[in-house]
Amino acid sequence: MPIRQSTQPIVGKKRTDDDLAFPSRTRTRHDTSLAPRHQPPMENGGDAKWRFGAANPAVQASGRQSLRALVTRVFDCVDRSDLRPVAPLGHGDPSAFACFRTAAAAEEAVSAAVLSGKHNRYSSAGGVPDARSAVAAYLSRELPYELSTGDVFLTAGCNHAIEIMMAVLASPGANVLVPRPGYPMYEARAALCGLEFRRFDLLPEKEWEVDLDGVEALADENTVAMVIVNPNNPCGCVYSYDHLAKIAETARKLGIMVISDEVYDHCAFGSKPFVPMGVLGEIAPVVTIGGISKRWMVPGWRLGWIAATDPKGVLRDKNVLQSIMSYCAISVDAVTFVQGALPQILANTDKAFFEKAMEVMREAAEICYRKVEGIECITCPHKPEGSMFVMVKLDLSCLDGIADDVDFCTKVAREESVVICPGSGLGMKNWLRITFAVDPGLLEDGMERVKSFCQRHGKAKELK
Repeated sequence: MPIRQSTQPIVGKKRTDDDLAFPSRTRTRHDTSLAPRHQPPMENGGDAKWRFGAANPAVQASGRQSLRALVTRVFDCVDRSDLRPVAPLGHGDPSAFACFRTAAAAEEAVSAAVLSGKHNRYSSAGGVPDARSAVAAYLSRELPYELSTGDVFLTAGCNHAIEIMMAVLASPGANVLVPRPGYPMYEARAALCGLEFRRFDLLPEKEWEVDLDGVEALADENTVAMVIVNPNNPCGCVYSYDHLAKIAETARKLGIMVISDEVYDHCAFGSKPFVPMGVLGEIAPVVTIGGISKRWMVPGWRLGWIAATDPKGVLRDKNVLQSIMSYCAISVDAVTFVQGALPQILANTDKAFFEKAMEVMREAAEICYRKVEGIECITCPHKPEGSMFVMVKLDLSCLDGIADDVDFCTKVAREESVVICPGSGLGMKNWLRITFAVDPGLLEDGMERVKSFCQRHGKAKELK
């Protein structure tokens, strides 16, 4: 039944001179509008003039440049009518495949933490103390000194750890040095904080080692840190102790800290073992970024950490640790029940789980490298020895109708249902990043499809 509106003034409200002059302003019982009705409507907002405009352009630019956005744009090019399974060679999430399922001990620890009812509360800033202590003990196993609870801060994944560190270092005029090719989250977060970033090169002809001469040339009196990723995303290399020592000596010479991204710690299956940068913390202060996402194959659990692997206490003396805690106090926390499970995850995961996972990863890396060697227009400067990725160079002179790496990836997705990450998103135009952390059978099939694509788009060879 329709509501009948009274045309009489609201009871108890005395008419004013304005009401008499502008009778259309008189409010009815069901009319709550306070805006004068005689004004013309304004653009896109009725009677209001909104003072906000477009969203922060820096946020929009950073979002467009993220790997997630880039790979999603490539994925959107896949032909949905293609009955073949999509080969997802563009991002590092092996958790979808049974051969990379996480350890039973990890699942049981999380289940027990949830069912205990003890981990439904808010987390302390920086993380639950027992979980922080467990990470300190876990990292100390491979260091020549002991970490304390106060040296560790838990984060909602490693991306959150990157966000915190870029914000903490963003003092006026400061700059950080980041690798090229590299993980673009560092650049995106630095830009959002107003922190200048400068790119140093990784050298493909030297197994993707850091160009230390380039680092020294880039640094100035405002440089505060350099970032390394080891084992390396996107290159698949693992740095030797000797190279890490040279990095530490360079950092000491420049008076800067090293931010060592070790989220792929122990994801090493070649001739070089994983060496944590923190073993060289006596030479230069090191901030270690890590987590359980990759080694335990659980990126969706969003549990990472920042650790001050700095036995001389330089970071504490310079108030870096206090600033990290201050940021944690105004930021999100890692999921509390995952924090509650962390001590058991770290302590109870069987060594056999890691050995089996690395054996599957080694097999997948071999398949990927062998298939790349058989594709004429793609070259691999260094066989992958760690992480879940390999960088390969695209030779456009062998291809017809392919403009660049992005064009290559979108057309491979459309024609072959294979998703690969363009190197442009990592600072390397006309390179590709391929992940081999997928089911070996699907990886082999996907690489065969890439080969077919390259043959189909290859330039006809001239007859001599």
